[in-house]
Amino acid sequence: MANGQWFPQDWPERIRALTDGTLTPVAPKRAATVMLLKDTDGGGPVVHMLRRRASMAFAGGAYAYPGGGVDPRDDDLQFRWAGPTRAWWAERLGVDETAAQAIVCAAVRETYEEAGVLLAGPTPDSVVGDTTGADWEADRAAVAARDLSFAEFLDRRGLVLRSDLLGAWTRWITPEFEPRRYDTWFFVAALPAGQRTRNASTEADRTVWIRPSDAAASYDKGELLMMPPTIATLRRLAPYATAAEALAAAADRDLTPVLAEARLEDGEVVLSWPGHDEFTKHIPIGTTGAGSV
Repeated sequence: MANGQWFPQDWPERIRALTDGTLTPVAPKRAATVMLLKDTDGGGPVVHMLRRRASMAFAGGAYAYPGGGVDPRDDDLQFRWAGPTRAWWAERLGVDETAAQAIVCAAVRETYEEAGVLLAGPTPDSVVGDTTGADWEADRAAVAARDLSFAEFLDRRGLVLRSDLLGAWTRWITPEFEPRRYDTWFFVAALPAGQRTRNASTEADRTVWIRPSDAAASYDKGELLMMPPTIATLRRLAPYATAAEALAAAADRDLTPVLAEARLEDGEVVLSWPGHDEFTKHIPIGTTGAGSV
């Protein structure tokens, strides 16, 4: 293939069904993902990425960032909270305050579940250090298994969620023709001093620290498989010289949702993402299979 873009085999059929009115879109679930950055001695920061297991039903083998869906308990208002208020986050994310808390909490929780990195501290201006001990791992596993809510975990540890360590970067909604849909907010954050990542996800078989520009170049060569939101965010991260610069730039990022559009045109299904022309695909009517997308 010309690049590392990933498309499911059933997309052409589902796109045609959507355009002819025989497919009813499912409602997207709220989700969050975090582009965790770490500064290097030169050449700009690197970003933490994981490779989804090839056996995964959705995007198997594709590179992505730590993230996942909102746990209903992320709406719990018992969190100890530092940084911008829930009202501020609600305005920034374009949702109500309860949803804003849930989305921010999902970003912090999923980063801890899948990368072992915790954006929280004992005080509003501190962050925990090494979280790789056996007791930390037991708590992380309990949170990941949903045996322990994230609010309970923070309370047990006497920790404050550091919402100020996150910057909202972009928002993508899974196309309407997909059977599994997510309304995903992408955040950027810097790796806290003293902490280190590890592959704590059961859904990933590999993790890497890689410069965004290098990852994008490997995608363009067809060496790294990625979904459109992943490569799009990598390209936007590439110009920044430090993690702090990227985090500062997040304040001015447009969070208008990116949603793929599918239409019939001259005997083809045309699939496009507004503002991202590189992903536009023309699918001849009657063509099937991932290789044709």
